[in-house]
Parts: sequence; structure tokens; C-alpha cells
Amino acid sequence: MAEGEKLIPINIEDEMKSAYIDYSMSVIVSRALPDVRDGFKPVHRRVLYGMHELGVRSGSAHKKSARIVGEVLGKYHPHGDTSVYDSMVRMAQEWSLRYMLVDGQGNFGSVDGDSPAAMRYTEARMQKIADEMLADIDKDTVDHQLNFDDSLQEPTVLPTRIPNLLINGASGIAVGMATNMPPHNLSEVIDGTVAFIENNDIEIDELITHIKAPDFPTGGIIYGYDGVKEAFHTGRGRVVMRAKATIEEVQGKECIIVSEIPYQVNKADMIKKTADLINDKKIEGISSIRDESDRKGMRIVYILKRDAIPNIVLNTLYKYTALQSSFSVNNIALVNGRPELLNLKQMIHYFVEHRHDVVVRRSKYELKKAEDRAHILEGLIIASDNIDEVISIIRASSNADEARENLQERFKLSEIQAKAIVEMRLRQLTGLEQDKLRSEYEEILKTIEDLKDILANKDRRMQIIKDELLEVKGKYGDERRSEINFAGGDLSIEDMIPDEQVVITISHAGYIKRTPLTEYKTQNRGGVGQKASSTRNEDFLEHLFVGTNHQYMLFFTQKGKCFWMRVYEIPEGSKTSKGRAIQNLINIEQDDKVKAFICTQDLKDEEYVNSHYVIMATKKGTVKKTSLEQYSRPRQNGINAIGIREGDELLEAKLTTGTSQIFLGLKSGKAIRFEESKTRPMGRNASGVRGVTLANDNDEVIGMVSVHDFDEEILVVSENGFGKRSSIDDYRITNRGGKGVKTISITDKTGGLVAIKNVTDSDDLMIINKSGIAIRMSVEDLRVMGRATQGVKLINIKGDDSIAAVAKVMKDEEDINETDILDMEVNEEDGTALDNDKAETEE
Repeated sequence: MAEGEKLIPINIEDEMKSAYIDYSMSVIVSRALPDVRDGFKPVHRRVLYGMHELGVRSGSAHKKSARIVGEVLGKYHPHGDTSVYDSMVRMAQEWSLRYMLVDGQGNFGSVDGDSPAAMRYTEARMQKIADEMLADIDKDTVDHQLNFDDSLQEPTVLPTRIPNLLINGASGIAVGMATNMPPHNLSEVIDGTVAFIENNDIEIDELITHIKAPDFPTGGIIYGYDGVKEAFHTGRGRVVMRAKATIEEVQGKECIIVSEIPYQVNKADMIKKTADLINDKKIEGISSIRDESDRKGMRIVYILKRDAIPNIVLNTLYKYTALQSSFSVNNIALVNGRPELLNLKQMIHYFVEHRHDVVVRRSKYELKKAEDRAHILEGLIIASDNIDEVISIIRASSNADEARENLQERFKLSEIQAKAIVEMRLRQLTGLEQDKLRSEYEEILKTIEDLKDILANKDRRMQIIKDELLEVKGKYGDERRSEINFAGGDLSIEDMIPDEQVVITISHAGYIKRTPLTEYKTQNRGGVGQKASSTRNEDFLEHLFVGTNHQYMLFFTQKGKCFWMRVYEIPEGSKTSKGRAIQNLINIEQDDKVKAFICTQDLKDEEYVNSHYVIMATKKGTVKKTSLEQYSRPRQNGINAIGIREGDELLEAKLTTGTSQIFLGLKSGKAIRFEESKTRPMGRNASGVRGVTLANDNDEVIGMVSVHDFDEEILVVSENGFGKRSSIDDYRITNRGGKGVKTISITDKTGGLVAIKNVTDSDDLMIINKSGIAIRMSVEDLRVMGRATQGVKLINIKGDDSIAAVAKVMKDEEDINETDILDMEVNEEDGTALDNDKAETEE
């Protein structure tokens, strides 16, 4: 240790704490966060000030970027040259800044993330709007501080005429805090600022009518408004941005064309990631992607496969790719050197305060200049009034100092005035010049009066701020680039799934799947059918119905429980796949079995659930009616739908509007018809009332139909493939609990009754054998017969095979006319749509 030195022991904890706090404060205050007044971080401020000092303004020629970077580096910003150049480059990129501040010449990078050329190749100068940032900087409008080596002065803030923090935003990561501010539209921001100046107590909601939302340089769509509102009110919020996309036909193929992408998204990266998702089968329906962007604008083309639905593909792209991304607003800026979270009104307030400060300081500076000039002019006017005497005093003096003193003494002048007279040129002695002096003096007196008025009158100053802002708006204001979609919100899974018709099948062993209806073809009566499902040995398809993806599914089990599911949640399978076990999808007990299911519209629609009922029938002939509203709040473990008596089980559940008629079909070939209104609505736990009296212990109910359209016919099918349809009017209305009338002649040849349906000519039938063979036929091929006949053969049964399930489906022919479609929609509203039908067979 050298002589005279001594060691001071320091606790390492304290030393690290103080060193880290010093470092973090330095990062917060002089690196990463923008100043609320001019919206700049030190590096940007230094780049613009360096360009200003170098004379590289909007009106001058471009200068090499390396020259500018050297100037800034050597004089004001003692960090790496890349930090300076990168900041300057960003200020020259139209996709980075809403209002560019640097006018670049050469390669300044691209929206694909390409890096700019080296600074020795590019050139730059200030944009016109950047001149406004530095306007009046030489009029003592802002404080200056010493630079890093104390050799020069640099401004602590720029006297900007433009609310830069709002129009260009900012982002930066400090220590323990970060900032992320979106850009806004200049015209809107100035309108909002003017509104604030006119009424300082303006509410944020009123400001939002002027400044509607952020306005991103890359355009796009702001999807949903809640996040925007929250950000304006609190300074924090999540703004969802979407690409602007249209659907066009290009060379006979449907394509999604993207013309604008969300802010800060790298186009090339986005396309690459989308291609990876397509290859990984995460996104379906796109055959290829082309980037056709050029200097005229952006154009990304997603070419769709023939069977793809453009809107669904687009929603999937929004969900899984950067075509939809969010901007997390976090408005932290330095206020008097301290970081603060700011809402919209506070940012405007601090900007207006800064402008007011600038106007006051500028006026004081100009007043002092004007008073100094007036003082000199007073002396010159005195001299010109006594010109002969002045000349003789000067001629008589031996030197300039003596002349000055003599003049001061003779005319009671100040030193400055006397000096100005001594330095006066001869040409100022002409009459014309003397008149000029007087008129300049009068002008300057008016200016002094005006400036004093400005300094004395706050309203004047505010008017000046307003006028200057409106002038800026006139020069640089433009239209919004980002559209606002007020109705947008979080993407629900339904946006990703087409609401198309699907066939839902459930096998005897409890396997379920959904298959697009288009996979099934219409065949003529008596055909052998096509293989519908590869089920396991001794398993067969027992239930089949048609619904749409967005509907709700209620499952009713034989023990009287009800479970809830959305149709799109049912796993999709091909016509030949087995499907998934229901036990894996809903929490059903081991010894329970799904017996009936209902497809409903929106269960959150109060009017809908209160005007519909579920009517249930059991194997022993009990019926029960309950309001649909009771089933609109599902539970994970199911809810009770009906109290089931011992030895009985739930067989059917139908959705009705409370005004239909009920048909119950019996295995013995009988049927009963009664008014639904004869059954009063009961709670979920009730057991119900007698619907039909069974003839003997071997008889049982095989199906229930609810009819509200009396143009329909009743179709019955027996287990050996015989069926017929007969008029509803053939069945007389009786009281519930009766024995019913014959609906088909049952013989050994026909076998017992297995299904009862209500049908019209526009229906198709789907009949499935226990062996898994399915046939689809048109109901209009079946003639109407009397109710006591045996019927005709619908399907050829081979060997020991028998019919397992019968369901009706709508025709999907192209020639269905508009009225048919409307009728179908009405049916669905009444809750008696095709998708509520199912059939099942007891062995």
C-alpha cells in the first residue's frame, strides 16, 4: 500500500446496494424512459440536436450517416456508435414511427426485419416535422446542461411544438420498470389537446371522442375497444391488433389477401411461422402462401384449398399467428425526472404545461432582445437628430473610447448607445435611413407592448399554444391508418369452427363421434346401403341424429341424469371410425347409459330457455315435462333430470314449445296421441305422470314423438325392416294414460316395433342395422298407408341382422328452395328440428 493511503472497510451488501441503485437510476433517468414533455429518450434528443447543430435540416442536402453519428457520438452521446445509428435508423422507418423524424436516403432496413446498410453507405437529414421539435431552441426556451466532458452545452429537453410522446409513442426497458406507449394520430391528438386547453376539467371520456384510439404506422384493425379505454383511463391496457384482410378469388381459387399487418410484427417471420403451423397440421385449409409485397404496398396471399371456408381459416390465422397480436400499453414516462404512470389526460396536461413554459421563456427572450434593440435605436435617433454635433465630437476625439465617453457625457447616453453611434456607418446619415430608424423604433415599441401583454395574460399564451398546434395540424395532420372495430372482443372458439351440419352417432357400447353430413349420400329404397362405421365385435350404432356445430347438447341417461356439451366438443371422426367413449367425455357412472339427447340453440338466451320445455318418456310409460331453463346451468357431474322408479329407465327426451302433441309408440305395435298441455311442468327431481298403460309386462315404450306441425305423417319401422307412414289424423287424440291404438300390424315376419318418427316429404331417412350397414333414403319414396297395415320393406335384412336405429335427416340437394330453408329454420326455433330425433332399439 502506498504511503499516505488507508483502507476503509465497507460492508459489501451496502456497497452493492448503493452501486446498483446508482446504476438503475442512471438507466431510468438518462437512458430508457422518455421525458413526458418532448417524448424523447436522451439518444433521440441528442441525434436531432446533433443534426440541428450540424445544419442537416429538412431544407439542406443529405449528409452521410457516419458524419452525423460521429458528431453525436463525439459531442453528446458517449456510448456505442450502433446505439446512435440504430436510433437514427428507427426514426427514418415508416413502419416504426407514425411520423418519421429523419429523412433517410439509402437502405434503411425493411418490415421483414432486414438490417439497414452500414452508416458509411446511407445518408440522412431531418424531416420537416423534426424542425418543429427544435423550433425556438436558440431563444432560451429550454434548460441546457453540460455534455459528458463539460466542453459543450446540450438541451435537457426539446421545445417541441408537437405532442411527440403521444403521436410516436415510445418503448424502453429500464431497471425494475418498462414503458410501452402506442403511437396516435396527430390530427386527433391536437384536437384533444385543444379541447383540454379550452377546458382543463375535461373528462377522459370526452377526450376519447377526439383521440379515439392508437393509430399504428402499419395500419391494421384495432379489434375491440375495452383495452383502449382502459389504457386511456389508467395508463395500462391491452390493445388487440388485427391484420387487414380481404377474401378474393385469384385464378379461380379463393384467397385471403392481407394488406396491412399489426404494429411491430416482422412479416417474414410471421409467414415462416404460419408455414410451419400449416406443415404441422395446426392450421387446415391453406395450400400455399405467397408474399407479393412491393414498393406499392404490402400483399400477402394465402391460397386456400377447395373445400376450405375462408372466414374460418382467417379466424384460425388470427388465433394462431401474428395476424392478430396485442400491444400492452404501459404509459411510464419521466415527470420532473421521476418515472410516473400516466393516463391520457395527464400526458396532454404535461405537454401543454411544457408548451406554456416554452412560450413564456420565448416571450421573455424576445422581449429582452426587443428592449435592447429599442435602447440602441433611441441612441441612434438622438444622434441623427444632432448629427452635426455628433460628427464634430467624434472628429475632435483622439480615439474611439474618448469619442464614446464624450458622446455619453454630452447626450446622457448609455455606453451601449454611445458605442452604437460611434460604429454607425456613413450611409445611415441619409434621410431615408433616418426614416427607417424611426419606423423600426415604432414597430419595436409595438412588439414590446405585445410581448408584455403575452407575459401578463395567460389566456393569450394559451391562445398562442392553440394557434401553433392548429398550424402544425394543418401542415402535418393526416387520416387515421388503423381502423377501429368497436364490436371486436376475445376470439371465442366458435369463431374457429364452421357452424355446419354434422351427423352425430352413438354406438351401443357408448362410442360417440361427429361426421360432416356431406359424407353421407342419398340412395334409393331397397338398396343394400353403405358401410357406416367400423365398430367392434357385437357393437352396433344405436343412436344417430343431425345437428350443427354451435348448438348445445344435452345428454339424458337411463338413470335420469342430464349432462351438457357443445356439439363442436364431440370428437370428429370419419364415417368409418369408431369414435370416442362417452365415459371419457362426460362424467357418467359406469352402469349408466346415454339414452336421449337434445340439441338446443343458445342456452344463455333467457327468452329461449323460458319458452321451451323438455318432455321425457320412460320405458314403462311415464312422461314428464320440465322447463328448459332448469337445464341451462350445467354441472361437471351432471344434474338430475327425472326421478326414475325401480325397474324403469329413461327412454326419450324431446324439446318442445309447450303446445305440441305427444305420440308414444309401443313394441306391441300400438301408439297413443295426447296433448302435451295435459302434462304440467315439474321440477327436475320429480318422477312424472302416467303417459300410456302397457298391455302386459313384455310390452314397453320404444319411442316418443312430439308433433306441432299437423301436415307431418307418422312413420313407424319394425325390427325386420318393414315400415310405413300414415296420417296423423288416423290417430285420435285421447287422454294420457290410455292404451293407444294399432299403428302397424305386428307379425313374426315384421318383428316388434323399433322406431316411431314424425316425417314430411322433404325428409330423408337414415336406417342403420346392428351389423353397422347404413342406408339413406327419401321419405317421399314411401306412400302413405292406413295405420293398421303391415307396411312395405324398407331395407333388405340379411340373416339374423335387424334394424338398430332410424333417424331422419334433411335433404342436402342443391335444388332446395328458399321456402324449404325458411321452414327448416322455423322448425329449429320451435325446438322440433330434425336434430332432436333419435331412435334406439332394445334387444
